[in-house]
Amino acid sequence: MTKICVDVMGSDRDPRDLLGGLDAALTADADLELLVVGDEDIVVPFAEGRDRVEALVSTSVIHMDEHPANAVRRKKYSSIVMAAKAVADGKADGLFSAGSTGAVLTAATFGIGRIKGIKRPALSLPLPGLRGHKTVFLDMGANADVKPEALVQFAQMGSAYSRVVVGTHNPTVALLCNGSEDTKGSEIALAYHAALAAEPSINFVGNAEGTDILNGSYDVIVSDGFTANVALKTLEGTAKYIVARIKDGVASSKRAAIGALFLKPLLKSLGADLSGDEYGGAILLGLKAPVVKGHGSTSAEAFENGVLACAAAVRGGLCEKIADACVQAPEG
Repeated sequence: MTKICVDVMGSDRDPRDLLGGLDAALTADADLELLVVGDEDIVVPFAEGRDRVEALVSTSVIHMDEHPANAVRRKKYSSIVMAAKAVADGKADGLFSAGSTGAVLTAATFGIGRIKGIKRPALSLPLPGLRGHKTVFLDMGANADVKPEALVQFAQMGSAYSRVVVGTHNPTVALLCNGSEDTKGSEIALAYHAALAAEPSINFVGNAEGTDILNGSYDVIVSDGFTANVALKTLEGTAKYIVARIKDGVASSKRAAIGALFLKPLLKSLGADLSGDEYGGAILLGLKAPVVKGHGSTSAEAFENGVLACAAAVRGGLCEKIADACVQAPEG
């Protein structure tokens, strides 16, 4: 059996609205057990009568507007801190939370710990591409500034994730840059390129431009967290703009409304692709156990898929494969 610890308290949604996703995950996976962390009046009734669910009662929550490091130190009995400790203590094999990104990152990094030799954990998500291709994109915001050797580890971790979760045999790796030519980029981008090109353990194929992120041109695209997060938010903003313009057009024209009716299934599918719900959220790579971070406005479906993705990462030996793939340098 695979046991996943779930923090049900940290998201923007009422936890009761998300419990159905946990039931769906249990139905979909007969070898899944859950350790559900949260307020007593939520997790205890949920665990009662469910053979594969155990409750862990927390007494506080770290909110989105709190300073992550300070809150993690101060709130020892918050849901995310207790969830990370449960995994560290061997009570669960992996962790899912839709709480504050900073709080999840901090609690998991210090509570569960990094794989030996990993300099920085990185947030990653398989993004949709043309012809059904999935591109593993990282770091999505955990590290604004990184040195070239850390970016090499991002590429190694992203490649391992692509193999285990996406099923890619020999993932191609590209560096997000402002041009495809090897000579393009800032000084730090050129340093990233040189370090990636010199690393034999990855299949580095050169630079990727922003237009390549959703084109399915590469299996893994790496960047520092600042650049990748700006790119990701730009994609999200563009998607929202397109949807808003379509809605405006439908409202102003009967002809457009009829066309939109036929396009509705396609638009719904496109929205699902860009929502990240298929994988339940981003995975924090580089820790001793899989940690999946859902977005704050998560859905019950994303809760289900996040738990299942976390269980799949455990069973696929993702953390062990990352440890094998990465350069075993001293921690720092």
